[in-house]
Amino acid sequence: MRTRGKGADAPAPGRPWDEIVPGLWMGGHEFQRQAGELEFAVVRDEFDLVQTLLRLPGHGPDQGVEHHVWPIPDGPLDGTQLAGVIRLAEAAGEALDRGRKVLVRCYHGYNRSGLVVAHTLVRRGGTAEEAVRLIRARRSRWALHNDLFVEYLRTGLDTARLLEELAE
Repeated sequence: MRTRGKGADAPAPGRPWDEIVPGLWMGGHEFQRQAGELEFAVVRDEFDLVQTLLRLPGHGPDQGVEHHVWPIPDGPLDGTQLAGVIRLAEAAGEALDRGRKVLVRCYHGYNRSGLVVAHTLVRRGGTAEEAVRLIRARRSRWALHNDLFVEYLRTGLDTARLLEELAE
C-alpha cells in the first residue's frame, strides 16, 4: 500500500486516528486491522471539529459537526495552499483553546494531516523538530515521511508561503 504522492512504501496505519496532544487528533480515511484487512475510517460525532485535507465521500463527519475541507496534494504546495494549511492550524489551535476535540485527517493520516498538526504545535510554542518527533511517536514512524513537508516546517510555513508566492 502506497501513500499518496512520491515516497517510500508506507503501510496503512493500524488505527483510524491517534491523539497527538490532549484534544488534537491525527488520522486518515482508511486503516489496517490486525488481520490485515483494510477498513474505512468513518468519522461520526467523535470530534467537535474535523479538518479534511483529502475528501472522500461517505467518510463523514455527521451533520452538525464543524467540518473544514482544504484538499491539498501530498507534494509541493503553492502559496495559496500553504495559506490554507496555516488557516487550518490557526483554527485547530483556537478550537483546542476552547476545549474542543479536533481531528485533522488526510488519506492515511501521515503527511498532509501531519503538516497541519505540526504547524499547530509550532504555533503553540514547540519547535518543528519537537513537533515531528512527537507526531511520529504518537501516530506512526511513517508520519511526515514527506521530506518537503518537514522542510516547510523547518523553514516556517509563513516564510515558505512567502517564498512560494514570490516564485509564482
